Amino acid sequence: MKTIRFKTNLKCNNCVAKVQKQLDEDARIAHWSVDLKSPDRVLSVETEGDDAVAAVMGILSAAGFRAMELK
Repeated sequence: MKTIRFKTNLKCNNCVAKVQKQLDEDARIAHWSVDLKSPDRVLSVETEGDDAVAAVMGILSAAGFRAMELK
């Protein structure tokens, strides 16, 4: 299991709610959380899949949000 972190533009709990169902239902994602107190609004995703980065970025993009992987 590895953790991938993303800088996002999710600003509030309503924003998180807009992507929650898709993140919860994606089989590549074991667990996820968003730190809304961080200035980068960091989304942390625990996964075993190698294609999770593209999946997460696609989920956020489809909902009108941005995500950039933090290295």
